[in-house]
Amino acid sequence: MKLLQGNSNQAMAEAISAYLEVPLTEASVRRFSDMEVFVEILENVRGEDVFVIQSTSYPANDNLMELLVAIDALKRGSARRITAVMPYYGYARQDRKTGPRTPISAKLVANLITTAGADRVLTMDLHAGQIQGFFDVPTDNLYAAPVFAKDIQETLKNGEDELMIVSPDVGGVLRARGIAKRIDADLAIIDKRRERAGVSEVMNIIGDVKDRRCILVDDIVDSAGTLCNAAIALMDAGAKSVVAYVTHGVLSGGAVARVSASPLEMLVTTDSILATEAMRVTNNIRQITIAPLMAEAIKRIADSKSVSSLFD
Repeated sequence: MKLLQGNSNQAMAEAISAYLEVPLTEASVRRFSDMEVFVEILENVRGEDVFVIQSTSYPANDNLMELLVAIDALKRGSARRITAVMPYYGYARQDRKTGPRTPISAKLVANLITTAGADRVLTMDLHAGQIQGFFDVPTDNLYAAPVFAKDIQETLKNGEDELMIVSPDVGGVLRARGIAKRIDADLAIIDKRRERAGVSEVMNIIGDVKDRRCILVDDIVDSAGTLCNAAIALMDAGAKSVVAYVTHGVLSGGAVARVSASPLEMLVTTDSILATEAMRVTNNIRQITIAPLMAEAIKRIADSKSVSSLFD
């Protein structure tokens, strides 16, 4: 196999390369003076099984364009199979029409990746599982649950039966229940009403969280308004402490400062998105790596072995 990295998350690409003991393919990914993306593959890829590692995080459009151009370059270089490895799939929150005359951009991006020449897609914790059906090529959606469960067991579980997994909204119950089952913890749900995009209001907590150590579980943290409001509501309801485990730490705008000032004891994210300097210097934000999990999935795809068995 060959591994090709984009510019979105070079640290993850290097970690995957080290795990698999496969060097990164030499390539030039750069911009012209007008910011057009140019990709030149500097090795022979004819007949090769190539994995392009690129999250479509901020700047989302630039990183997406890098991915598309890289796939096209590989296709025209006669690569046998091209897999788009997207630890974070941008535009995933636009998975349905939210009102009249609005787009389904998650489907549009899937069409772009397929048309560019990707033969399959590997991603992590899609915002909505049905996005897999937007692709006309095989799509593997990995889950961060095993990584989170292991970290919770090592850092939080101390033999006392007081942990409570909390879903910050009704839509995330399945994800939260999966982690609760793995660590044998109880489950609570926060019912919230979203008045407009980016603003959430906590309305009610379903479950008794008094004197419990609460663990909020979600797939994306962007403005962090939902998480911080949920943490406040849990503490007001008598929770002993609140930590959050979120797969994709988008953390745009003033989100880092909001988390820092919130009752959250710790926000744990994966490295699906490269940490900013503000995240690295904040005491209550920590990243854990999913590189070994992504690398193992890549290896199994290359060897035509089961990927789902990673989560058994």
